[in-house]
Amino acid sequence: MQINQNKRKQRLILLSFLTSIVLSVLKFGAYYLTDSNAILSDALESIINVIASGFAFYSIYLSSQPKDSNHPYGHGKIEFFSAGFEGALIIIASCFIIYEAISRLLNPQPIENLGLGSIIILFTVLANGGIGYLLIHEGRKSNSLALVADGKHLLSDSVSSIILILSVGLILITGYSWLDSVASLLFGAFLIYSGSRLVTTSVALLMDATDPQMLDRTVDLLWRNKKEHWIDIHNLRVQQYGSDLHIDCHLTLPYYWELTEVHEAIHDFENILKGDSKGETEIFVHADPCLPECCSFCRMSSCPVRQEKFVQDIIWTQEKLVKNEKLYREVKNGFNK
Repeated sequence: MQINQNKRKQRLILLSFLTSIVLSVLKFGAYYLTDSNAILSDALESIINVIASGFAFYSIYLSSQPKDSNHPYGHGKIEFFSAGFEGALIIIASCFIIYEAISRLLNPQPIENLGLGSIIILFTVLANGGIGYLLIHEGRKSNSLALVADGKHLLSDSVSSIILILSVGLILITGYSWLDSVASLLFGAFLIYSGSRLVTTSVALLMDATDPQMLDRTVDLLWRNKKEHWIDIHNLRVQQYGSDLHIDCHLTLPYYWELTEVHEAIHDFENILKGDSKGETEIFVHADPCLPECCSFCRMSSCPVRQEKFVQDIIWTQEKLVKNEKLYREVKNGFNK
């Protein structure tokens, strides 16, 4: 299953790479016909698409390689680096685009064949938009940041190309050729914003920043499937490495259980978490013995050593489960606050 998913990711990013090459050639052809600075900006940005898609293809290939002695957690983080690399290339290209736009504003040049050039750009909008949507959809299904980043890049390219076509229309209507350079400036500013977001996300994930949405999904999954012997969960950590997940936590179980019972309970706990993941999931569970203070929220109705009556569950939330302390401390402050 995982092998087929990796192959599909590689085929998708290869499609993006080959399409980017074809569209780059078309955009430079449109620039040759029109001598439009805005179209040149779009063409230069398409070179970034080619480089970024090529690097993304390599990163997805590398992330699918099995763990080894030098990379015990796998190679998935290369996808985060790939997204940051793509963002950095976008920012560099945008700086060049803004420089060219300012130069053209100071030294205007005649623009020709805008109608034909716009038709070519419209075709690239449709191609980039379709492939970009597909990459984002499949990337989110497989938790692949490299696919999502490349897809968002293509979609942003489509949006910017639409703005470009609108600016060309205004030039044809008004005859103001300086609008071409203004559109190029706006395009460059949009690319800086888009590239900065990619770099910020990449750095955060490389630094193992917590993904609140992913953590919430994990907590919700555990709460919906809670067993009566899952007395307490704390010190929960969920990290993504490419399309793979790494989860570790402390699970409190009845202190009087034998080792075989503890082993089976942890095994079932892991299977529930793995069953909800589309990629590989590696789980480390530290088993803790229950304490008398846990009786008030322990649902073990047949517990032979209960010292206090069950009062009510402590509702599991992200804020509570990530703490490195047992939930019985919540009781001191009142339930479910």
